[in-house]
Amino acid sequence: MNVNWIAWMIVACEIGFWVVIALGLAVRYGLGKERLGLFILALTPVVDLVLLAVTSVDLYRGATATMAHALAAVYIGVSIAFGKGMIRWADDKFLSYVKKQPLAKKPKLYGMAYARSYAKGWFKHVFAYLIGAGLLLAMIFFVGDASRTGALERAILQWAVVLGIDLLITVSFFVWPKRSKSASS
Repeated sequence: MNVNWIAWMIVACEIGFWVVIALGLAVRYGLGKERLGLFILALTPVVDLVLLAVTSVDLYRGATATMAHALAAVYIGVSIAFGKGMIRWADDKFLSYVKKQPLAKKPKLYGMAYARSYAKGWFKHVFAYLIGAGLLLAMIFFVGDASRTGALERAILQWAVVLGIDLLITVSFFVWPKRSKSASS
């Protein structure tokens, strides 16, 4: 396998993720089979496992790790940490557009409420990082050849920098709370 294959597998898995969600929602609401629909929705991690298996086999066969290999681990971490929220979002949109049910209006958050909400997102980001970095470290250990895993190590460090920047943004909302446009004018 080559880098292009891994990159295309990431794209295919992302498409597969949304296909499984759409199928689960269609079965759940379109066919009225709620339990079967929930079962299908619960299969979304299988897509992640396919991506992990393909990436691992490629590295096992002697490929030098690239950013595409690293992105597979990042994708899995993000998918696990944020997947439930993405499914909930898709569920709401499906009900709104297909079943013509009005979306519940979520109040706009400002001040400390917004800061706390943003902080919850940051903690999910930390969870995604721990999963993704753990997978990257496992791949580094699995390959056992530092000359072939430099991209994975760089990905861990780059993601740590992004996580740090996200922390600074999170803290900034506690120091300088977000204000409504009417309050700031």
